[in-house]
Amino acid sequence: MTERDGGRRDLAAMLSQVMRALGAVELPVLDAHGVSMWGYVVLTALRESPVRTQAALAEAIGADKTRIIGTLDELQEAGLIVRERDPADRRARLLSITEEGREVHSSTQADIQEKENRLLAMLPPDDRRGFLNAIEAMSALPREDIVAMAEPPGGGARR
Repeated sequence: MTERDGGRRDLAAMLSQVMRALGAVELPVLDAHGVSMWGYVVLTALRESPVRTQAALAEAIGADKTRIIGTLDELQEAGLIVRERDPADRRARLLSITEEGREVHSSTQADIQEKENRLLAMLPPDDRRGFLNAIEAMSALPREDIVAMAEPPGGGARR
């Protein structure tokens, strides 16, 4: 590391390493609860905003709307979500999470966070709180805001 680069690795490099490891930690939990990673993402989004069109859901979770159909089929067959025709637009489907879907999501999330808490326990309490506060604040930002904030004043990349 050099003084020019701030003496640290890039955020994306550090976070992607952590994300890959967290994904590996989550997969057995998701399997135990009978939901895929995308299924869990869908259930999370529907808990936060109960009724969405398939297109709005896909955009919100960063998925291609045609590629999530299989995930939605699986969740519906398992009784975790409901898809109904939108009375305002017969071509659109409205999605909502069922009570069983809420229960599966809650128990899955509890098991995931139990494992995360073991990982977070390696940090001193003040660092843990600071890390969680920072991640929560940054994850609440819209993607376009993060991209815009990273640009130098006046736009364009620096050389």
